[in-house]
Amino acid sequence: MGNLLNLLANIFVKKKKPLPIETIFKLSSQPPSFPRGGGFATGTIDLGGLQVCQVSSFDKIWATNEGGPDNLGATFYEPSPIPDGYFVLGHYSQCNNKPLFGWVLVAKPDPNDPSLLAMPTNYTLIWSSESQKIKQDKNGYIWLPMAPDGYKAVGYVVTTSPEKPPSEKIRCVRSDFTEIVEFDRWIWGLKSDIDPIGLNVYGSRPKDRGVQAMGVPIGSFLVQNGSGDMSLPYCLKNTKNTILTMPNLAQIEALIQAYSPIIYFHPDEKYFPSTVNWYFQNGALLYQKGLESNPSPVKPDGSNLPQDGSDDGSYWLDLPIDDSAKEKVKKGDLDSANAYFHIKPMFGATFTDIAIWVFYPFNGPARAKLEFVTISLGKIGQHVGDWEHLTLRVSNFDGGLKYVYFSEHSGGTLLDASRIELGDENKPVAYASLNGHAFYSKPGLVLQGKGGNGIRNDTAKGKLVMDTGVRAAVVAAEYLTMVEEPPWLNYTRKWGPKISYDIVKEIEKVKRVLPGKLKEAFEKVMNGVPNEVLGEEGPSGPKVKNNWNGDEKY
Repeated sequence: MGNLLNLLANIFVKKKKPLPIETIFKLSSQPPSFPRGGGFATGTIDLGGLQVCQVSSFDKIWATNEGGPDNLGATFYEPSPIPDGYFVLGHYSQCNNKPLFGWVLVAKPDPNDPSLLAMPTNYTLIWSSESQKIKQDKNGYIWLPMAPDGYKAVGYVVTTSPEKPPSEKIRCVRSDFTEIVEFDRWIWGLKSDIDPIGLNVYGSRPKDRGVQAMGVPIGSFLVQNGSGDMSLPYCLKNTKNTILTMPNLAQIEALIQAYSPIIYFHPDEKYFPSTVNWYFQNGALLYQKGLESNPSPVKPDGSNLPQDGSDDGSYWLDLPIDDSAKEKVKKGDLDSANAYFHIKPMFGATFTDIAIWVFYPFNGPARAKLEFVTISLGKIGQHVGDWEHLTLRVSNFDGGLKYVYFSEHSGGTLLDASRIELGDENKPVAYASLNGHAFYSKPGLVLQGKGGNGIRNDTAKGKLVMDTGVRAAVVAAEYLTMVEEPPWLNYTRKWGPKISYDIVKEIEKVKRVLPGKLKEAFEKVMNGVPNEVLGEEGPSGPKVKNNWNGDEKY
């Protein structure tokens, strides 16, 4: 009997799959060897007297195996080892459905101003798993440090003991070095019959974000226990307001060569990217309101485009008038196409965002999935001029790639490096959707809609590929005076005309050929589609987008 039990136990152990978090994710090669100069990738950043460095190695504290994304639970860690002279600001948490890949900041005060950090005066128990009937390795306790007057806590302490942590376990930060935070992506959650809202653990990010914002995330987490507000509303602040930690031009070139994404186009794609100059040289026209019968050819560098003013509808670009020239331009020119790079500081210059813009002369027609049927929407979705982008988020501590943003119509998806497909030597892989050119991290079908109905975004690994690092053009890095912006970048009007057909009539054309049940589904789909997808407006250029000076929308 004993041998049978042992055999069954061995079978069970063999079948039990390890959780993704039980593996550690590392890029296939270390960050590139950067040219020397400035404070980029030196390992530490000075926030104005408070020195911080990034720790990516951890000791496990406590784990649960249910709740959260994919109902796989979450694991809580403390950073270890800590460099000499530095102090822990908060512990780290990550959902179990992906490999371990994270970081937290640790801090060291200037020897001339040790008052920048202080030990907590006490701890408040935010939550305990003692009474929770959950799968866990042991009981877990989440503590909020109580900061002395004039200081703020920026992170939590997690223990497996009901005893309060020692005061020296963590440090609080002087208030003038802190900023307000907000919830980021969900890490873990747990509901009960008593409390239907329950505990939720989130990532954290500064509430104010953009190239001028000085909030610095520490990489820790936020806790919401029940329906109350979060109990930790602060992160760090860069009081130095310096760009010394940003990469110089030679370092930018090294980053582009190391991490420039590879874009795969769908096998059925007909409308490809081109350079802006190719578009102008092949007949693009500038129209002015009131003078529509006399459009002007655009100079190859765009120097005759309006360079000031808001988008008041008085100017717009369009395709050549000649039909054969028009069809040629619509198809783009992938062989000569290149991507345009915008380099900007993020999170108080502790990160660099590399926004990679791709221009398409034409956006193709949309298709919809209705139940088990795919229908063409005719002219719906077509528009002239299409700007799409990917963003690499790189740590200024070590130059490592941490996140990639995939723009998807009016929003997008931000994924950490452990969740994306990587090609040769750490190059992220992106898939451009058929006709619409939205970027996705993996091939397949993504629907804009509900209940299995919606606008199709089809992606696949076709034979045609674009390496964005080939002929890469850095067109903007406002903190570097040697980067000259091309004239077309400061064109603030539309890159295509407003829709030239009656959208209502086009929708009615499609509806007429649909049976009754599909008519209703089609109406619901079209009511929820943004104007950008319908093609009712010509798109604006990169510099007019909110993310040019702000954060990505996800």
